[in-house]
Amino acid sequence: MAETVTSSTPPLLASLDPLLREWLPRQRWFAGKGSPVTGFATVAETELLPSDSRLGLHHLLIRAEQPPAPASAGDCYQLLIGTREALPPRLAPALIGHLTEGPLAGRTVYDALYDPRPAELLLEALRTRARIGGLFFERAPGTEIRDGLVARLLTAEQSNSSVVYGDTFILKLLRRVVPGVNPDLELPLALAREGCARVPAPAAWLRAELSEEPGASYVLAVLQPFVSGATDGWELALRELAKGEDFAADARALGRATAEVHTALARALPTVTLGHVQLESMVAGMTERLTAAAQAVPALRPYEDGLRSAYEALAGLAAEGRTWTAQRVHGDLHLGQCLRSPSGEWSLIDFEGEPARPLAERRLPQPPVRDIAGMLRSFDYAAHSVTPSARAWAQLCRAAYCSGYAEITGTDPRTDPVLLRAYETDKAVYEVVYEARHRPDWLPVPLSAVRRLATSDST
Repeated sequence: MAETVTSSTPPLLASLDPLLREWLPRQRWFAGKGSPVTGFATVAETELLPSDSRLGLHHLLIRAEQPPAPASAGDCYQLLIGTREALPPRLAPALIGHLTEGPLAGRTVYDALYDPRPAELLLEALRTRARIGGLFFERAPGTEIRDGLVARLLTAEQSNSSVVYGDTFILKLLRRVVPGVNPDLELPLALAREGCARVPAPAAWLRAELSEEPGASYVLAVLQPFVSGATDGWELALRELAKGEDFAADARALGRATAEVHTALARALPTVTLGHVQLESMVAGMTERLTAAAQAVPALRPYEDGLRSAYEALAGLAAEGRTWTAQRVHGDLHLGQCLRSPSGEWSLIDFEGEPARPLAERRLPQPPVRDIAGMLRSFDYAAHSVTPSARAWAQLCRAAYCSGYAEITGTDPRTDPVLLRAYETDKAVYEVVYEARHRPDWLPVPLSAVRRLATSDST
């Protein structure tokens, strides 16, 4: 098993280039939609199974070059490329293409995560703490991973890829990767040390260390216990809403779960006080994002002044000497990031934060209300996705969630309306841009919130 890292394009990537230019932009997790891929650069290439065997397997870290960014600034993606003479019908959805030249000419290449055999190879490497080239398969002390667990890929659209092993573990393979400490591993490990049962503790993980980037480490995948029989909060909320059922009890319980995670994170990792200088910088960032969003999405422009008033109100409190405590938070909390077990217990998952934001920003301490605002927006999304007239349902959920949060922390987020409005506004602005780019049919959902938040009375 050999690894090569080179600044020139190696033969394998050169032969894959035309196929990847077509295939990569079609993937849900590809972040560069709307701009053509002009080329690729190899960050690392590791052969996991020999190319001349019936099933070949290559682990690739590649940088996608897209204008106007220079090649060195392109996003880095993790690919697990399988090669066969021909694909069986069950692997048809995984097809990338057929190679006509290069070292694998005549073979078919595909996304190997669809194939149980390569996926099970990853689990075996984690179980045995293997090292293959620059890939380090690591396991948490005291964690047992038995062999023989059957792999199956979860095909739901998401920003990464997930494989379940025998309803025992779930492996989240990060697709767009950056060097540094990834919060999707960092925060669950910290919560495990605190004994917080609301977040599945990491059982194992995969890292890459590259010879041409001394000291740089990439977190590539995280293995956690699989909550068998669990339903994610989004599916559950839509189901209950469609039946006309009250979701308030679940929303309250979810508020308590969120508060337990926040209090554990505050114990595990440092907190900071945000004063005038820090708040001024934070408000400036919110304002810049609003300005850029209004330029990108014309439908937002009529509300720009009203939305900016939410940030100005927060800046006014900071100027008067008001301070807030900031800590590590989830960073991208919504109903789809929450699981309810058959026993009714809620768990929080996916601590990566908003993938579009820089890693350093995602690891900054934030007021806990950032997570709360994300969940409140999620209740609105659920309501509007079923019927635009379900505003009362969303209001009940929002109130119940905040009440549940207060039961644990002693502080109701609604008692700080200026801060809550600013963060909910920032989230809604982000949603407007996202929907305009990726799901235009959903744009009315965040615009409905924008109309509400643009007034000072945004409850």
